[in-house]
Amino acid sequence: MQRDLSRSLSPPRRRRRSPSPERYRGRRGRRDRSPSRSRSPYRPSYRRRSPFPSPRRRESCSPSPRRRNSPPPSRKRYRRKSSPSVISSPVTASQSSHLGLEENKNAIDTQRLQEEKKRWELLFALECVTRRRKEVELRLIEEDTAKRVEQAIRKKVEESLNCDEIKREIQRRIEEGRKRIHEEVAIQMEKEKESALNEAKLKVEREKKERNELEKKLEEERKKAEEALRKEAMEQQQKELERYQELERLQKEREEAMKRKKMEEEQQRQNQMKLLGKNKSRPKLSFAFGMK
Repeated sequence: MQRDLSRSLSPPRRRRRSPSPERYRGRRGRRDRSPSRSRSPYRPSYRRRSPFPSPRRRESCSPSPRRRNSPPPSRKRYRRKSSPSVISSPVTASQSSHLGLEENKNAIDTQRLQEEKKRWELLFALECVTRRRKEVELRLIEEDTAKRVEQAIRKKVEESLNCDEIKREIQRRIEEGRKRIHEEVAIQMEKEKESALNEAKLKVEREKKERNELEKKLEEERKKAEEALRKEAMEQQQKELERYQELERLQKEREEAMKRKKMEEEQQRQNQMKLLGKNKSRPKLSFAFGMK
């Protein structure tokens, strides 16, 4: 009804399609330039044809919106009867209907994009599920194959081991390995024994060397002690000799002093005796006066 009204109220002019304006570009370019499609993470690398027909495509295929070459007769009669003041109202109605049509188209485009996005999300989810199922199937097949190969190898090994020739070969290799191990153990023990003997010799030599060094140090210390004692004894002897010589000197000095004292006393006694002898040889003097 709205489409018929817009067709009846549209001005008598022919619609021309210009490639330059944004509103008259192709649906494919405008659909590719929409942010919801360009930014969709589920957009594939190639363009798939939608199995459902688009409402705009059905609408574009309809021949009714393009038959505007000549206005209808009712419109012509209306233009002849209407005044200039009345003519402006159909133009405004045409513009409003055109805006409503654009809004409807935008709403249809948005709804279609949402449906396509949901459909692509569903396809992506189905593809993920299919890929996971294939991965699980491949993993199960690989596990089954590995298990079968392992069972076949085990069976082949068991069959080979049950053979007498293989058993003898295994027994021979076991004996050779045991013999080789015994030889290696004997060689290792001999090496360890030699190493222990060398270590013991080195230890004895080291202890002997340490003992000789200790004895040498003790001998040097003993010699040093004897030398110190000898020096101390000589010093003590020298001191005793000096003290004895000092005592002898003092004794001589004392004896000489006593001798000199005796000589002095003897000299003094002789002097006194001389004096006394002189007194006896002197004539006696009389001090008495004539008492006669």
